[in-house]
Amino acid sequence: MLSLDLPRLDGAPGERLSRDSYRADFQQRMQAIDGRDSWKLERRQHFQEPGTESWKAFSRGDWAGALELIEKRRDELLAFMGEAAKRDFSLYRVRVVAEPITPYLQWELHMLRLRAECGERIRVVGPELIRELEEDGPLPELVSLGGRTLYRVIYDSRGISDGAVRFADPDVLKPWEEFIKGLYGEGEEMSSYFEREVAPLPPPTPAE
Repeated sequence: MLSLDLPRLDGAPGERLSRDSYRADFQQRMQAIDGRDSWKLERRQHFQEPGTESWKAFSRGDWAGALELIEKRRDELLAFMGEAAKRDFSLYRVRVVAEPITPYLQWELHMLRLRAECGERIRVVGPELIRELEEDGPLPELVSLGGRTLYRVIYDSRGISDGAVRFADPDVLKPWEEFIKGLYGEGEEMSSYFEREVAPLPPPTPAE
């Protein structure tokens, strides 16, 4: 049973981090959580990722090139997940997928399938599971690290990363981490969802 009694993040004490500060802070803290896990919730159905070569190929309509560039990341991801395993550190991700699947999300789900094949633990849920929490708008993108840090990831109107707000108060962090864990428990494994819903789709047409 999912707990829907969650603390509001708007107004909760947190520190606003720029995009570069967020990346640096995340990397530093991730290196210090041996024996602990990361939990991620992705809700938005469209992002822009101009720093990712595969996304750039997808955005200009080169679907075959985008898929090839995704596959080229396999060795890098296997190496990363191997190091995480040595540190007893697992990455969990819940991806909310609204249907029909957006062009961006079709691309991302190919990337997530690769991540899952390399060891990240990823499950898919539908928006109906969180509908009661979204009367005032969609849930934010969230990442927790080791039960010690929660990031609310911020995006601009185009869907480009714009840093994060970092929370450390256990009364804020723990209920949200437990909520993500509960969603994960309700979700479908990426492999089966992908084969049924994504693999049969024709190449997407990027949004203008």
